[in-house]
Formats: sequence, C-alpha cells, structure tokens
Amino acid sequence: MVSLFGKTALPRSFFIRRGVAVALLMGGIAASACAQQSLPPGTTSATPDDQTPTAVLSNNSGKKTRKSTEEKKDDKVVKSKDTVKSEKARKQQMKVNPLGDVKSSQPDKLLYDKAMVAINKGRFEVARLDLQTLLSTYPDSEYQMRSKLAFADSWYREGGSAALAQAETEYHDFIIFFPNAPEAAEAQMRIGDIYFKQMDRPDRDYTKGIHAQEEYRTMLAQYPDSSLIPEAKQHLREVQEVLAQREHSIGEFYATHENWVASIARLQTVVDSYPLYSHIDQVLISLGDAYEAQSRFIRTLQLPEDAKARLLRTYDDQAAAAYTRVATQYAASPHVEDARDRLDAMNRPIPEPTPEQLAASQALEDSRQTYTLANRAKGLIFRGPDTVQTARIGDPTLSDPKATVAPEVARRSEAAYKAALDPKATMPAVGKNAPAASEAPAADAPAAGTTAGAGSAPASLQDIPATDSVAPTSAGSSFTDTPTGVATPTSTGGSRSTGVTILSPGATDSTGNSSTPPPAGSVPAGTISGVGPRSNTELPAVEKAADAPETVNDVAGQKTPAGQAPVLDKNGKPKKVKPQIDKDEESSSTQKKKKGLKKLNPF
Repeated sequence: MVSLFGKTALPRSFFIRRGVAVALLMGGIAASACAQQSLPPGTTSATPDDQTPTAVLSNNSGKKTRKSTEEKKDDKVVKSKDTVKSEKARKQQMKVNPLGDVKSSQPDKLLYDKAMVAINKGRFEVARLDLQTLLSTYPDSEYQMRSKLAFADSWYREGGSAALAQAETEYHDFIIFFPNAPEAAEAQMRIGDIYFKQMDRPDRDYTKGIHAQEEYRTMLAQYPDSSLIPEAKQHLREVQEVLAQREHSIGEFYATHENWVASIARLQTVVDSYPLYSHIDQVLISLGDAYEAQSRFIRTLQLPEDAKARLLRTYDDQAAAAYTRVATQYAASPHVEDARDRLDAMNRPIPEPTPEQLAASQALEDSRQTYTLANRAKGLIFRGPDTVQTARIGDPTLSDPKATVAPEVARRSEAAYKAALDPKATMPAVGKNAPAASEAPAADAPAAGTTAGAGSAPASLQDIPATDSVAPTSAGSSFTDTPTGVATPTSTGGSRSTGVTILSPGATDSTGNSSTPPPAGSVPAGTISGVGPRSNTELPAVEKAADAPETVNDVAGQKTPAGQAPVLDKNGKPKKVKPQIDKDEESSSTQKKKKGLKKLNPF
C-alpha cells in the first residue's frame, strides 16, 4: 500500500501481531508477580527451574555496548570562544588577585576587587583612586599590604619613564613598611625590572645597567629563599652580558689604536668580573695578543741582552697564561683552536683540559641560545640590548672585584722594566697580582706608555732626577758623575751621545763654559743675553746671515733716490701717473682703437 505522502504503508496485520505479542508478555509478568505473592509464609522463593522465563528484548545479544566516535563527538560539549576567553581571564585574575573568589561583602574587599578589575582593564587612574580610598579610609584593613603593592603595580604596568620612577618609589616604601612580608622579595625584583626595561645598547649610556645589577644583587642577597631567585639570576646574567659587551668593545678599540695599557686594563676587567660572558674566549685571546704586542715592542728597544730576555719572558708568560686559560677552562668555546695555535707558535706546551673542565664548558655553551630570524628582527626593530647568547646556567658574580685601571697597568710595566735592568732584583709579574712601583720613573728610563707602546704622559720638569741619582739609559750610553755631582750622559761607543747637561750654579761643562751668569756691568745696556753658554767664536762665512739692505732716512735730510721720488704737479702735489699703453699691442675704451690691418690681428 502507498500512502498519500509517497511512503509505503504497513499492513494492518503487522499491528495486530505486535499487539498480541505485547499482551502475552504483560500477561506473563503479571502471572509471575501473582505467584510470588501467593507463596505461604516460611517458604523460600521458587528455584530457577520453577521460575517463569521472561523475554528480554535486546539487539546486543549480551555484548557490552560501546559508543561510536560520532556519538562521543555529539555528547562532547564544545565551549564557545567567549567561554574560553572568560576562563582565561578568570585564571589571570586569580594570579593577580588570589582573593578574587573569596566571597565577602566588606567594603574594603569590594574596593580592592574593583581596583584589581580596573588594573586588568588598563584603567590605572581609576584603580589608584580606589586603592587610595581603601588605604586612607580603612587603616586597619587586612588588605592594606596588598593594596600598597597593587598601588605600585599600577604605576609599573602603566609604563613610561615618569610612571616607572613613581613605581620605584612606591616599591621602596612597600619594602620599608613590610620588610618581612613574602611580597617584599617581589617588590625588590620589580625595582630591578624597572631598570632592566630601560637598558640601552652597550654603546649607549650604561647607567641603567649598573643600577639593575645592584638591585638584582640586593634581591639575591636579602631574599635567598624566594621563589623568584631563578628569574632574578637570569636577569642578572643578561645585565652582566651587556656590561661585558661594553668593556670588551672599549678594549678592542684601544687595541686598534695600539694603546696596549688601556686595552689590557679593560680586557682584564672583563675576565675578572664577567666569567659567564658569551665571548670570554675572544677576550682572553685579545688579552694575550696585547701582551704579545708589548713583547714585540720590547724587542725593538736597545737594551742589554740579559735585561731584554728577562723582560720578554715576563710578557710572554702573561700571554701564554691567557691562551692556556682558554684551552683549559673554556675548552668547548668556538675560538679554542686559535688559542692552541698561538701557544704552538710560541713553542709552549698545549695543555689538555680535564674531563670536569670539558663538561662544565660544554654545558655552559649548550645553555646559550642561537640566533633565529625572530631574534634578528627584534634586534633591528627594538632598541634594547642583545642578550640572545646569554648563559642560562652558572652563578653570576655578586660582588665586583677590584677593577683594573690603566695607571695600575703602567706602574706594573714600569716596575718590571726597572727590575729587568737590575740583575739583583727579582722580576715582578705584570699581570693582575703584580706589585705596583714604589718610586717614580727616572728621567731617561722609558715610561710605562713607552714600554707598552702608548698611553703615558710626556716628560716634564718634575721628572728630572735628583743630584745624587743615577738612572739607566739605553744601550751604548751610561751615566757618569761630573765633578759637581750631577749625572750627565756620556757615550761609551764611537757615536756621539745626545742629551741634556744639567749644571748647578758655578759649575763648568766639558767645553769650559760656565753656568754662572756674567756680572751686571759686563753686559751693555739694552742687550739681552742668551740663555745657553756664551761663545765668542766667529761663525764661518757660509753660516753668516746676509747683510741687511740700506735704508733711506728722509727725516735726517738725506736725499731720496731718483727712482723713489714722487712726481709733482704745478701745485707741488703728487701727480697721478697713468700707465703707458702700447697701442700696437692692446687697445682700450679710453684710448684710440686700432686701425687697418692691426685691427684684424688678434695678437
């Protein structure tokens, strides 16, 4: 049969058979229930054999049912984007305000929650008004400490130089009012972050980096049990990475200008203060190269061979020590082969690192990140410093060692130079632990800057030695005592010595010239005497000056030469004489022009 809607209709017999089956089933269930109720008291229920079987309508045939994948997907509740966003906001709110879910109708609690909501939405002025109302109206509230910290956080999150300066003041006040609270470590951490966010590139102003380093060190020293210690250590490593880059670049700049004293001072400061620097191997190699440059300069000086050998050994040992440190402590660094090659060129043994040193160096290098496209793009867009290759392990230095300065390096070089010229003296080291020179350099002794190539001040009158002092000179000359007790340089070889002879009043030099000034009456009036020794020997004709031209004195009545006499007119006044023009050679607008063939001749 076909229904009116186009579908096949079921026959009537189908519904009749279905009704009969349902009736039989219901009748069996009713009979079983009556049988159970008709049992006499004291008897048990019927055995399984006596029970009336019941029909079970099921399509599973006794098997366990398992929902299909489609049914599971249908049963799964899919959250909307708004629901996910609200849950994330709630979790973030719980991090910022742990008391957000605490149900309380107290007015101070309501003010605090309202302020936290305003901070999360960026309405910092509104939040500060609510917090200020809470702090002034409810001085005994349990939310005083949290409100004070949230007030500082609002300035910190607002950003800007003025807001960050105000945030630093508020954090300092929080630490003063609540020094023993766990949040005091967080406040100290935020003070370091304020300077960390304002740091600039290494070639710019480094004041913010110095302040950030001090604040992070204070946090690590005063709150060693805080949960923010790992984060503070990493920030301190990044700050010291920037400061080390600055010192390294300055040291390399001085090296390019061959100012080895200043270069050694900067590079040694990096080695002592920032051992976790990403380019510490290059710093040590540059330090060794600076000592080698000083050694090459000493080879060009005219010194006694034994003194030169002792001085060269001192600088070579310092260079080898720098190269050896790279080969042992930083064995996994990228430039370790350069240090080994330099040791080989110096005929020094190449040390092998211990397994512990190799493992520590490898772990340090593995902790550094590599440059990616995102990092390079960030460096081009933002003005902040480059901290990509900062180490992620190791303890940063919590106190600065004594800084190495250029004058100190110069004094060490000076002391080594003096000791090399004295066979009985012990050669001091020119490195970090070398003793400083106890006395000033002699007049003719090379200064520290001369030994190092550059960097020392020029000699002045204060550098003249005392009367009874004898200073070493270059090879081929020595000092001898004159009859007056003044040290004057004399030549021991065939060449003529050069220098300055210092004479006391009344003494005479080797030529017989006296340093005593002549009597007052022996010099004519109006004559200026010379500074040097007087010599009456007439100069040769070749060295004489030319005679001055004769002068004409009109005032004395002498006649003026005819060539210099002016031309006078009828009235006796000087007459203007016009220059004579050759009309055949040139023409003028005031003179008669050329005529005929002469006019056609351009020459």
